Amino acid sequence: MNKSTLKVAVIQYSPALQGLAGAISRIEQAAAENVQLVVLPELHNSAYFCQSEEVRHFDLAEPLHGPTLKTLSALARKHQLVIVGSIFERRAAGIYHNTAIVLDNDGSLAGFYRKSHIPDDPGFYEKFYFTPGDNGIQPIDTAIGRLGVLLCWDQWFPEAARLMALQGAEILIYPTAIGWDKSDSAAEQARQRQAWILVQRGHAVANGLPLIACNRFGLESHDSDSATTIHFWGNSFVCGPQGEWLAQAGSDQDEPLYAHIDKQRSETIRRIWPFFRDRRTDLYAPLTKTFID
Repeated sequence: MNKSTLKVAVIQYSPALQGLAGAISRIEQAAAENVQLVVLPELHNSAYFCQSEEVRHFDLAEPLHGPTLKTLSALARKHQLVIVGSIFERRAAGIYHNTAIVLDNDGSLAGFYRKSHIPDDPGFYEKFYFTPGDNGIQPIDTAIGRLGVLLCWDQWFPEAARLMALQGAEILIYPTAIGWDKSDSAAEQARQRQAWILVQRGHAVANGLPLIACNRFGLESHDSDSATTIHFWGNSFVCGPQGEWLAQAGSDQDEPLYAHIDKQRSETIRRIWPFFRDRRTDLYAPLTKTFID
């Protein structure tokens, strides 16, 4: 494996059943395979609590430099690998974030990203819990390269991916918690899953970058409202800068998904598809508007 190639592990599992302990065991498993980067799903310490609005769930939050960061830091240092994790961050009384943390391969905190786009849909009541991020959309430098880390709902917005690419991100990474409502028909489920895959592969193509999407899987019913059930659909994947498949999990894979990413390939692809050369930035000012009447 040459210096431009990274071996990555995507940890698709069911946090509702195993929480952080499940992540730890799978990181250990992946480390034995000599990976350099491990990506965990969004909010991997517990069941997806945003299915309902309950004040008691704020007790799940922790400081940025709390127990999860310390645990993942020790693992990153022990195995000399980079870990992308996720926490429900308590920043201050009344200010909570959905935050990705990136531990470098020496165990140090390389950086963090607070989720910018916050959904508010049936079963995904995140606006009740999370303050939108205010530390910008910018890549995080690590020993293995510059990582463009975003979170779940961010993956539907091409502007976020483009901002990462314009600042030199070498890989787009999306820890995720997405699934179906139990009332969705099979046809609707298929459309939603394919749209999710398609939009992210489109970000890879439009920006000439490899991309990692790490989702949880399994049925999760809220303990106080059995009518609310989400079937998290898994299907985590890694694709290259032309959207080509490098690895893909199924809907119930409970083991690390491995892939090799050649970072140098982005250079090659951008030479033959020079989207950045041909951008017309003089025409794009209206993009800052909510809507153009």
